[in-house]
Formats: sequence, structure tokens, C-alpha cells
Amino acid sequence: MRLTLLVPVYNDWTALGQLLEDLNRELFRANRRASVLIVDDGSSTPAPDSTFDLIRPNGITSVEILHLRRNVGHQRAIAIGLAYVEAHCRPDAVVVMDGDGEDRPEDVHRLVTALEQQGATRIVFAERTRRSEGFAFAVLYWLYRTIHLLLTGERVRVGNFSVIPSTLLHRLVAISDLWNHFAAAVFHARIPYDSIPTVRGRRYAGQSQMSFVALVTHGLSAMSVFGDRIGVRMLLVTCAWTLVTLAGASCTVLWHVATATPLPAWFPYAGVALLMFVFLAFTVSLAFVFSILSSRRNIGFLPHREYEHYVSHVDSVPMTYLHVQQPLYRH
Repeated sequence: MRLTLLVPVYNDWTALGQLLEDLNRELFRANRRASVLIVDDGSSTPAPDSTFDLIRPNGITSVEILHLRRNVGHQRAIAIGLAYVEAHCRPDAVVVMDGDGEDRPEDVHRLVTALEQQGATRIVFAERTRRSEGFAFAVLYWLYRTIHLLLTGERVRVGNFSVIPSTLLHRLVAISDLWNHFAAAVFHARIPYDSIPTVRGRRYAGQSQMSFVALVTHGLSAMSVFGDRIGVRMLLVTCAWTLVTLAGASCTVLWHVATATPLPAWFPYAGVALLMFVFLAFTVSLAFVFSILSSRRNIGFLPHREYEHYVSHVDSVPMTYLHVQQPLYRH
């Protein structure tokens, strides 16, 4: 099986060098060969030569660096990389993984084996059964997963680490939601997928380039893909809340009439305020649903059509000590 490994990177060159070394060894051990496409997401520092000191090809047969004109973010870098692979590389399958070591190189063979066993008809994700982050992150992540499930009806089980067969890659790069979030785009578009259990690895070197704001944005981007579901659920909850409020107010009035007891002086004001709040929530929910539905008329960003606008050039990395990088492709 001809494999391409897609690795988005932003200034994480030290960790990437260790990842390439481990990938080279693990692929060779599993008797597999793969080319590597590194998506340089507008890094502010160039890659040092030592990053690519592979000396000779073993499991990795070639390395190319796709340089983007500017930093677009992790998910969009993946979208651009997938569109480039579909247009120029045409492998049998693409493995998407992070460059910091948290996606373990030894799991690449397991993902590809699972893909082969099911006939390369589904995307195979790495489902993390155990994570390496601390307690605070675990609590926040559990909270995010709960909110995501309530709003979208989808459980958060996987990240970007996956293998995509070529038969589904051409469908994936024509999905606008891929620009926001890779995994959510797969789920929302009902592309068939499987998963295998994996353990999240530890970062090889340095600190994560993703700030707290970027992390929150990443989570919201995933939920934004399911905007239609979220809007309908909000509308249904608002309708139910309206009915409960009206029923409660009616029962209160009937009880006071039946018992001939006067209503509290504050009751009319509280009732009017509550009804106005419910009406406002209903109006906002309805407007949100119509806004989401009307946006379907717009084609939006299609990765396979517009990825070239973000590409600066592609460098080929010699499989010996690297000193000179020759651009292969320029937009």
C-alpha cells in the first residue's frame, strides 16, 4: 500500500526530527514504506538541517515540506495538506498525525493494518483510551465532551490521528466543513469510519504551540460544524421551556382563583418578564436555525478548489544530511 504521512507543524522542529526518526524505524520494522508531507503552517522559524538527518531511506522513502503563505491554524493546515495530496500525490492511503509525538509512530502500522482488514472502505481513527495530560485538563476535557454531546448528539472520541483511503479522500476534500474541523467534518458528512483503541503518547520536546484561547476555538470549531443540529436542539428546548412556563403560570392563576387568595403583587411583573425572556430566546433560536439553513445556499470554501491560494512552495528534502532544499512547486 502506497502511504503518505501528513504532518502539520508550527515551529515544532525538534519534536518533528524525533518523530521522523521513530517513524523511519517503526515503518521499516513493519515492512512498510511511506512518503512524508510536512505542512509548515507559516512557522516563524525555519527548520534546522538536523531535523531531517535521516542519513538513508528505510521506512520513509521521501520527505517534502509544503510551505504555507501564512499561519492558518492546525485544522486548516490539515485541510490544505489533504487537498494537496489528493491533487499531486495520489497515494493509496493518507495518515494524518501530529508532529509532536503525542500520536505514537508505532500506532501507524496498527491503523493501516485495520484499514487493510476492512477493505479500505472506511476512515480509521485512533480512539484514545488513556491520555497523558494532567487532572485540570482532564476535568475541562470531560466538561467539553459533555457539552458537545448535549448540543450535537455526537460523542468526542477521536482526534486527527487517522488513516484515510484514497477512495474517500476525494470526497473529503470537497467538504466545506473540513476547513473548520477534520474529524467533525467526517462525522457530519456521514463518511463511513471505524476506530481502534490507542494510548496518547507524550510530547517529544518543547511546549505545545496551542494557547488556551486556541484550544477553546478548536473546540468551538468542532461544534460549529454541527450548527444545524445545535440550532434545532436549541429551538426544541426553547419551545419546551415556553410550554412549561405557560403551564406553570396558568396553574398558579387557577389555584389562586380556586382558593380565592390574591396573587402576590410581584407576580404580574415576574410573569411578564419571564414571558418576554422566553419569547426572546425562542426568537433568537428560530433566527439561528434559519441563518444556518440559509447558509447552505452558499458553496463556501472547498479545499480541493482553493487550497493553492495558501501554498507558497514545496521543498524536497534529500534523504542524506540536509544542506540545500530545492523548491519543487510554486503557486
